[in-house]
Amino acid sequence: MYKLVIIGAGPAGISLAVEARAAGLGKEEILIIEKAEAHSWVIRSLYPDSKLVTANYKGIKAVCHGVMCMPDLGKEETLNLLDSAIRNTGVEVHYQEEVSKIASFHENGKNRFEIETSNGNYESENVAIAIGIFGRPRKPSYKLPRELRKVVHFDVTSFEATGEKILVVGGGDTASENAQYLHEKGNDVTLSYRGKEFHRMNPINNQSILLLEEQKEVALLRETNIEKVTVSEDGKPVVHFKEIGEHTYDRLVYSLGGTTPQNFLKVIGITFTEDSPDIDEYGETGIKGLFLCGDLSLGKRGGSIMSAFNASRRTIEALCSRYLHCVVPIDQIDLTEWMVVKK
Repeated sequence: MYKLVIIGAGPAGISLAVEARAAGLGKEEILIIEKAEAHSWVIRSLYPDSKLVTANYKGIKAVCHGVMCMPDLGKEETLNLLDSAIRNTGVEVHYQEEVSKIASFHENGKNRFEIETSNGNYESENVAIAIGIFGRPRKPSYKLPRELRKVVHFDVTSFEATGEKILVVGGGDTASENAQYLHEKGNDVTLSYRGKEFHRMNPINNQSILLLEEQKEVALLRETNIEKVTVSEDGKPVVHFKEIGEHTYDRLVYSLGGTTPQNFLKVIGITFTEDSPDIDEYGETGIKGLFLCGDLSLGKRGGSIMSAFNASRRTIEALCSRYLHCVVPIDQIDLTEWMVVKK
């Protein structure tokens, strides 16, 4: 039986494994289960190569509270950092394995979980779900024609395009970054947003997209709502705006964020208040020993890798004090130094 099974090998899951090892758990006592073929799948699939992974995200000051810490890094540098974290903890990671069921028991004063996956079953004293919210992209309320599946995207890295007329839909950081990226690739880019101002963007992305508009390099369609999408005679997407009528594009990119996988969490037994899971300040649910980590526990405060690292710190503090009887290091530990000396 494992001491801790972590579901999800993104920044939150990886940093929780690092925190657990720093607190004294053995590498054989921890297991990470990841449904994708590699760790940090959201970063790999949604981030353009040129994207800077910022520590100071949404204006939140980047302060390290635990073992894991990072400055602003490029995409590959970030992935290399997380690669090193996994490798140097020695923790086993099962890739391409999806969790279908988690059953909880309380026997002899101890927690016990049975985790059923596509590849087998496992037992653990504690479980942390760190699957994030972007594994399931948010889709529009209207239906998208199947004929357009090759030119409608939720992942900007899934295609190559130059010289195309592309509509990006969304008003957050990802929408701005995707518009900038596609513009840099030599496309004619338009960004559609239903709001008047971009309140959800960090200052850098906001300034960048406004500058591109001022220079007439990217068109911004503010206060526009899409009613439906149809197919033109030559197979292109026709977007029907409520305010400005029909416009035809070569390609559509939806950057609407992600949704919390409520059904999966509710089946496990996690309760919700409106759209938010019921957890305490450390991420523990109403089921003893079952924690939500990273964006699942942070809600609107989440979204940055640093916030995921810090949330993992809070989770290990609760795990150690309540169940594992381990000791969390008090002082800040330099990650590189820790990974070199920790065996």
